[in-house]
Amino acid sequence: MAFENLGDKLQDVFKGLRSKGKLTESDIKTAMREVKLALLEADVNFKVVKDFIKSVSEKALEAGVLESLTPGQNVIKIVRDEMTELMGSENERIRFANTPPTVIMMCGLQGAGKTTATGKLALSIRKQFGKRPLMVACDVYRPAAVKQLEVLGAQINVPVFSLGTDISPVEIAKKAVEHAKVHGNDPVIIDTAGRLHIDEALMQELKDIKAATSPDEILLVVDAMTGQDAVNVSASFNQELDVTGVILSKLDGDTRGGAALSVRAVTNKPIKYASMGEKLSDLEPFHPERMASRILGMGDVLTLIDKAQEVIDEEEAATLEKKMREQSFDLEDFLAQIQQIKKLGSFGQILGMLPGIDKKAMEQINTEETEKKMRHTEAIIRSMTPAERKKPQIIAASRKVRIAKGSGTRVQDVNELLKQFDQMKKMMKELSGPKQAKLLKRMQKMKGKI
Repeated sequence: MAFENLGDKLQDVFKGLRSKGKLTESDIKTAMREVKLALLEADVNFKVVKDFIKSVSEKALEAGVLESLTPGQNVIKIVRDEMTELMGSENERIRFANTPPTVIMMCGLQGAGKTTATGKLALSIRKQFGKRPLMVACDVYRPAAVKQLEVLGAQINVPVFSLGTDISPVEIAKKAVEHAKVHGNDPVIIDTAGRLHIDEALMQELKDIKAATSPDEILLVVDAMTGQDAVNVSASFNQELDVTGVILSKLDGDTRGGAALSVRAVTNKPIKYASMGEKLSDLEPFHPERMASRILGMGDVLTLIDKAQEVIDEEEAATLEKKMREQSFDLEDFLAQIQQIKKLGSFGQILGMLPGIDKKAMEQINTEETEKKMRHTEAIIRSMTPAERKKPQIIAASRKVRIAKGSGTRVQDVNELLKQFDQMKKMMKELSGPKQAKLLKRMQKMKGKI
């Protein structure tokens, strides 16, 4: 994740604060100096860091914080609240027009991931709001840009409006809006051209498209991996176009993450989305308070729940739960369960959203090995016949050899899977009676305390 190094350093600082029963003014100053260095190393804008440290220090030194029973915890809460404020306090959604279609103009430098972000945004809006988006290919300069958008559209089943590369982007954008009105598409997402650097020609074209289409949203796609440059780019685009929001791309990359902590403060425009992976579904609404919690090692259970609600079919989950209760759960169901877990993201991404899972904890869990085992398990089950999946007990030695060969695994891997599945079935049986009722009561109590 983008904030991995920053998060590790801040968490080390806060461990030192937690370990002390009582804090002094000197302890706060030392901790703030370390926080300042960590933020600067993460490429956070110098002025933003200066204001942040000043605000946190003043609040941490207020009467009552140092004298409290948990001063270290109070200081961490102040840092989290200030970091949340720095990134915008709360998620700001897309503003849809009262009279459709809503026009969303995408802009940014070449290489920022603008075309991919256009596809991700179209998919997200369709899934989240049930709308019928139309993507518009207005990048007539970059080789194969139009084709790239058409391929993305085919992958996510979203139509793409294009008129080739010989017509001006302004005319394409105008005709796309007219097309959307006739065909009931909403929103219209315009993928504009970028440049390797900001120049007068680029800005004039974007201003012309803005004047021709009167967009409801002008979203700037910023490459989080460019660090401080991302902030400078944001300021320039905002000055020329008055953008309405930012999409941070490549936030899952090996980056210092300073852009996310600086863009809002420098432009005073909200970060609306963040791209957290390469899949077209890996675009998340940007929640400042959740991101602050991730950075500080407090996890992000709410986003994990959002992902689960989005990708897990409720009817399918209810059917699986019923089969578990009735002890009719078979390997076909087990395969379906693995596929649902995979939809949530990589094992590392899931762990990263759980509270208390810091870098040291992640190092102790071999996520690559775990994912490899899941792939092997899936391959083994897929190499079985429907009858074998329904009744694993019929899998004799000769069948095991065939399944191992078909899945590219060993017979002992097949044996291990069958053994684990048998143990799981026994555990379900034990939990099916009075124990299940006790477990449910305990879970309800826990839920009430969360």
